[in-house]
Amino acid sequence: MSVFWFLAGLAIGILPLTIYRSHLSSRIDQLAKTLPPDEASVDLSIMSRLSMRLAHDQAQTEKLERKLEVWKQILYLAPIGYLQVDEENQLIWCNSAAVQLLGINQGDDYAPRLLLELVRSYELDALIEKAREKGQPHQREWRFYPASADAENLSQARSTPLRGLAFPLQGGEVGVFLEDRQEAVTLSQQRDRWTSDVAHELKTPLTSIRLVAETLQSRIDPPNRQWVDRLLNETLRLSRLVQDLLDLSQLDLNPAQRLKLKQTDLVTLINAAWQSLEPIASEKQVQFYYSGLASVIVRADEARMHRVFLNLLDNSLKYSPNKGIIRIETSVNDQSVSPQIQVDLVDAGAGFPEDAIPHIFERFYRADPSRVRSTQGREAMQPTSGSGLGLAIVRQIIEAHQGTVRAQNHPETGGAWVQVILPYERTS
Repeated sequence: MSVFWFLAGLAIGILPLTIYRSHLSSRIDQLAKTLPPDEASVDLSIMSRLSMRLAHDQAQTEKLERKLEVWKQILYLAPIGYLQVDEENQLIWCNSAAVQLLGINQGDDYAPRLLLELVRSYELDALIEKAREKGQPHQREWRFYPASADAENLSQARSTPLRGLAFPLQGGEVGVFLEDRQEAVTLSQQRDRWTSDVAHELKTPLTSIRLVAETLQSRIDPPNRQWVDRLLNETLRLSRLVQDLLDLSQLDLNPAQRLKLKQTDLVTLINAAWQSLEPIASEKQVQFYYSGLASVIVRADEARMHRVFLNLLDNSLKYSPNKGIIRIETSVNDQSVSPQIQVDLVDAGAGFPEDAIPHIFERFYRADPSRVRSTQGREAMQPTSGSGLGLAIVRQIIEAHQGTVRAQNHPETGGAWVQVILPYERTS
């Protein structure tokens, strides 16, 4: 009887083992099918096939790990900074360039820490959040001040101009490339300083030439007076160019201190600027339409802000076809943290070339050939010559007023669309 129970117990114990062995064999067969054809076709035992599969997977894993280590080493030695944060904005890795640029001191444990604890840059934090929120790469430029700089000495502290490109990764992580822009800024400052010095040197002789030309203008016989008139016009054009360069150099140095701020009505300035250009507009039969607020009172430098609208309208008029239309609309933008005044100018020209839009407000940049437009029954209009400084002056003045300006093409008309945004304080 005891033998019977022994055999019964043995059978009960073997049954689960048999079922498990069958399941394991089926699983190994499935894994074997994923092997290369020459390996899968070999008649091997279960353990041999399993061993080959494990060896194959281990080889692939080691290969990927080696590739990952190579790329990580390249990224660590890259001349531009790189950092990576997790979904909670904790710094999980950065290369040596990022450590030097941001002054990161993570300690010896290399445990993830909140980025703002290591780098006091709210611009960098906002850039990361923007890329994570939009789900696409986002770029921004700002000046980074070291953590040791207090609020009182912030303007005297040594800062680094940075350009950051943030892009979303899996699991809510975000990677950021950081570029030191100090060399580019230094070269730009040297160029501007050289330009300003040349403008100062040219101002005096040009004034002398103009005075001589004006004196000769009344003493030359009428048949030959046209040559003096041409000389005088070219001298005046060069004088205006020199003055534009001097204005730019003055705004470069402490722009806010160069402004004479007072309560100014932008609508009045817009209309005054158009009246100055109305004789030219009449020749081309270009019409001007204003819509929006009846009055816009802001604290601004009246003379410089008039220059802004004069340059913008002159640029639009220059590239508008005959019988074209120029529109300006003002509105209050309440979507931002503080209210802003938005001024939209749209012309009926051919618009900006797409590749030129990022450079529209750069000094001496001109995209004349692309904005020439053919009209019915006439040859393509040749735009009036310009210095390429008009829109650069616009940006400089607007930024000095803590505002922004951008250019694009209007989606409906296809013409140039310039948008000016200025701080605005509501009055009761």
